[in-house]
Amino acid sequence: MRFIELQIKGFGKFHDRSIPFQDGLNVVYGKNEAGKSTIHTFIRGMLFGIQPMRGKASKNDLYNKYEPWENSGTYEGALRLEHGGHIYRIERTFLKTKKEFCLIDETLGKSLPPDKALMDELLCGLSETAYNNTISIGQLKCATDAGMVSELKNYIANMNNTGNMALNITKATDFLKAQKKELEAQLVPEAARSYTSLLGEIKALEKEISAPEYVNQLPAYQQMRAGARTQIEEKQAEKESLLQKVARGRQVLSQNQFTDIQSIQDYQERTQDVYRDYQGTKASSEKTSRRFFPIAIFLLAACCFACGAYFYTLGEWNPITDLLFDYNVDFPAAAVFAVMAVLSALLCLAGALSLWKGKRLKKELALSAQVLQESFSRHLGDKTISQEAMDAFLARMAEFQRLSAAMDKSEENIAQLTSDISALQEKQNSCSEIIEKQQKLQWELEKKLEILSNYKTQMEVLRRTLAENDRISQEIAAIDLARDTMTELSASIRDSFGFYLNKTASELIGGITGGIYTSMSIDENLNAFMNTPSKLVPLEQVSSGTMDQIYLALRLAAARLIQNEAKEQMPLVFDDSFVLYDEDRLRSALKWLSSAYPGQIIIFTCHQREAQMLTANQIPYTLITI
Repeated sequence: MRFIELQIKGFGKFHDRSIPFQDGLNVVYGKNEAGKSTIHTFIRGMLFGIQPMRGKASKNDLYNKYEPWENSGTYEGALRLEHGGHIYRIERTFLKTKKEFCLIDETLGKSLPPDKALMDELLCGLSETAYNNTISIGQLKCATDAGMVSELKNYIANMNNTGNMALNITKATDFLKAQKKELEAQLVPEAARSYTSLLGEIKALEKEISAPEYVNQLPAYQQMRAGARTQIEEKQAEKESLLQKVARGRQVLSQNQFTDIQSIQDYQERTQDVYRDYQGTKASSEKTSRRFFPIAIFLLAACCFACGAYFYTLGEWNPITDLLFDYNVDFPAAAVFAVMAVLSALLCLAGALSLWKGKRLKKELALSAQVLQESFSRHLGDKTISQEAMDAFLARMAEFQRLSAAMDKSEENIAQLTSDISALQEKQNSCSEIIEKQQKLQWELEKKLEILSNYKTQMEVLRRTLAENDRISQEIAAIDLARDTMTELSASIRDSFGFYLNKTASELIGGITGGIYTSMSIDENLNAFMNTPSKLVPLEQVSSGTMDQIYLALRLAAARLIQNEAKEQMPLVFDDSFVLYDEDRLRSALKWLSSAYPGQIIIFTCHQREAQMLTANQIPYTLITI
């Protein structure tokens, strides 16, 4: 097993920080207060979680100590690791009000249920206590020789007696003694009355606990809230996509000076009217009769005027009048001239009107052509006026109408999505309120169950107390038997586990001390001795540095034995563990670690000498600076 990457979104002083690790030896260098212990604790929190304590103890617990300095609402992160050929990602949210834990198999691309069996496999069988006392190695406790000796003896005693640093035979024995004394002190006259009263309290409390309101509905509402959150995200994404689409569509319409489908239709109709006027005007202006009609009118007017003038120059009577009129009439030449002149003027006026109308038609044709050219140029990119251009224009307008209709439809969908999102948000808020209420009820239920458990414990004690002295004697005998059994089991474990622990630790001690001490032995009184070729050296007589090395060897020996059944081993994590090592001990420890432990090793340090020694001794490693 190996760690691949830490993704710290919010933890202590770190925010949005990623720290990658490589195979083999990793040296994480940072000055004091750089956050090495914070990262060390973050790894532990990602593996086992961080439970906030209650009461006065919560002021200095890990939860409050490593709350984010900035953006306290983001108290979360992820750990990517490789195990069994698969890459997993553990995601945790540490907030009291929003605890979340996700396990994702990136190799298979799916989320996994974080059941205990799978987590035990990923953790190589280590409990949090075993992890803290074996492979997770903080700065070693060797402020004084006596203090270190006491720490080592306690560690050796517990590991030899129970196989677990967390257990303590002495404390267990003291507990049994206290139980025995308590039983003896429970012979009181009021036992029967207290028993009856307590039985009534238990029945009332059990009836209260069985009420429907205490049925745990948290998973259902949490799933409902998660589903609502997912739907909100999906609909929000769909809404954003539609908004962008509408914005682009409206921009296209706006660039073409359209606001809605009615403005497109109005513009199309105006252009069609202009085109029809253009066609009619063009047809009228191109008629041959219209071009020659004014010329004919002006020629006719000239002829009329010339005839009038001719009659006027001939006088009252002339051969033409005789020819035209076969009887004698009084027909003055001036009147004839006047009539012909008026007729000529009227003809000239008609010709002028015809010319004016022709110019007006040309002007109207030019204006219509200008309007059509502007429209065709804007929407088709070509000023050519033709039926094909008009058809293309109408097709273009149809596209704009379809676009406008699509935008209207999209806006309707956006309004519907907005309504749906609002409803889902109300549902999510409602679920959150119910979840908060359920959490409060479950907390109350836990308190009641705790009280009920205490009541039942007291009742059990009272029941035993109500038994006569024989019953009490039997209980005391049972306690004595338990103590004897624990003593026998302790000896058995010491003979088996202790033997292997001493054997494994001895092998490691020889390597880490550079051969100065080759083995360790523990007598029946749990006194530790270091073996040398000439004598046994009591643990109290070795130096503080050697005690550090012994402590490290014991931890690694215990880790090796505990993980013996695991297919892979957890990475070793050191947090300024070598701060009190001298140069020679540090060089020996680094050489030994690189060859003795096959798995990944992560060393947090505030000194550069580890990296310098690894480089000088040509030991491969990866340097990470924070």
